[in-house]
Amino acid sequence: HGSAEQKRRYLPPLLRGEKIGSFGLTQPHAGSDAGATETTVQLNGDYWVINGQKRFITNGSFADVVVFTASHDPMLKTKAISAFVVERGTPGFSVGRKEDKLGLRASDTAELHFDDCRLPRSHLLGKEREGFKVFMETLDGGRISIAVLGLGIAIGALAYATSYVTSRQRGGTPIYRNQWVQEVIAEAATEIECARHLIYHAAALKDQGARVTAQSAMAKLYASEVGTRTCRRLMDVIGPEALLSSNPLQRLLRDAKLMEIGEGTSQIQKLIIAREILGR
Repeated sequence: HGSAEQKRRYLPPLLRGEKIGSFGLTQPHAGSDAGATETTVQLNGDYWVINGQKRFITNGSFADVVVFTASHDPMLKTKAISAFVVERGTPGFSVGRKEDKLGLRASDTAELHFDDCRLPRSHLLGKEREGFKVFMETLDGGRISIAVLGLGIAIGALAYATSYVTSRQRGGTPIYRNQWVQEVIAEAATEIECARHLIYHAAALKDQGARVTAQSAMAKLYASEVGTRTCRRLMDVIGPEALLSSNPLQRLLRDAKLMEIGEGTSQIQKLIIAREILGR
């Protein structure tokens, strides 16, 4: 959606890793409801004047470039949202509190503040009042990424548990000989493969330029739940040791929960899928 100048200015340093980008959608009172954007924008001469706040923004503390949404009239919801680009150091744009999260703690998450932040008209991304469409297309791809994270967590959990049960004994018998343990391992492996195929299908369609709203939501819904479910059930297999801070499963479980919430909760994914199927 970027103009030729925006692509020339931002894409090369972002792709080379010389600069870090960020995606500013979520707000304190408008999380999964992207249409309820409260950050406002007004055109004043040759400048857009931005006021408001964003929350739970990944890379927020150190991003060099942030793409974000603002509304020309919050009462009009999705019909009044535009997308913009802002750079670190722009007057009126600042970083707020860094969040102290349950899981995925290595991922920087922070607030962003706009206080009469003035942006040249050229910082509009895409067309005026079509920012909601811009961000919805981004979220279609983002859901696939979240699904991949959920899948990776499940794979890591299964790899650890498999190593554990095949190398230890309980009551003089190898743990893996227990039929219930075998059932848990088998079910986890099967769900992982199902999630993998949903993800690959959505990613392949996206590579072809097809619309993937339903497919990405399905992949995100299932893979994120598989990540949490796999960690939880394998912790039961390992037992009390899985609760120790030194055990990887407790960290994986904390990380997995974000996959169920990020890019919209499971309930929202179901609504997205239903809308696509029902044509509403």
